[in-house]
Amino acid sequence: MEYTELGSTGIKVSRIGLGAWQFSQSWGVTDYEKAKAIISKALELGINLIDTAIVYGRGMSEEFIGRALKDLGVKRDEVVIATKIPGEMLSYDDVFKATRRSLERLQTSYIDLMQVHWPPCWHNIPTCEYMKALERLLNQGLINAIGLSDHPVELVESARTCLARADVEVIQARFNPVELDAEKELIPYAEENDMSFLAWSPLAKGAVLGKYTLEDVRKLEDVRAGDPVFHPENYKQILQVADVIKEVAAKHGKTPAQVVLNWLIMYSDVIIPIPGAKSPQQVEDNAGAMGWRLSREDWLRIYEAARSIRISRVTF
Repeated sequence: MEYTELGSTGIKVSRIGLGAWQFSQSWGVTDYEKAKAIISKALELGINLIDTAIVYGRGMSEEFIGRALKDLGVKRDEVVIATKIPGEMLSYDDVFKATRRSLERLQTSYIDLMQVHWPPCWHNIPTCEYMKALERLLNQGLINAIGLSDHPVELVESARTCLARADVEVIQARFNPVELDAEKELIPYAEENDMSFLAWSPLAKGAVLGKYTLEDVRKLEDVRAGDPVFHPENYKQILQVADVIKEVAAKHGKTPAQVVLNWLIMYSDVIIPIPGAKSPQQVEDNAGAMGWRLSREDWLRIYEAARSIRISRVTF
């Protein structure tokens, strides 16, 4: 496994993390033993960054992670835990209450990275209110770093001005070869400010792997059903990119997932993909993205294929 620094914190994290949204009803990994096996395999392969959130399974993901780390006998300093507070829980008092409950579910005395999952879009909570609460948690040693998920650059800038001594160390947003919006502002901003960029949905929920036919995506009933990347008009285009990824994978003797994750870490040294996994085998596949690099020619081939399509979110 390869490692990097989380922002400017000095915290050593694996170059690829384990996203934990799958430990929820949304993705179906609701059996604790399956979750523990996935976490165990990740740690075995050197993946020490686990990214979760309060809303994943309404606490189920955090509970599974805390229980698994305890059952597996993992020392606290051997794992980096990142979680997130949702936008509706960002009033000053709720930030403390939400953090306390996360600590209880995770069975830990501190959280390495606490992120704001999304801005308080439906509630009139001032940015400085929740940022000052997070800084107080940092000063108390209950969290070690602050991050912002799904925030535009303007709001990241505003949030940073609220902090007296701390800074935002991590930006998290959706980024993969067919959803490149973050390259416009967020990734350059992270690069300019020594922040890490956690790429969620790095495999576009599997769309870029070309595993499904158009008929398959029309029958989806899980969380992917309403995702624009699986809308037939968009997915038809994505299959063109997936074909290129498969060809590159065959050339290198790798899987499509490994090629995509490798492509992401080559895009920028601040990017840390956090793919989910529904089995230990998928964890092993994801970890195999490390320890080698695509040629620049193949990297550009995928990028050019991705830039040639137009994904629309107007699906009805």
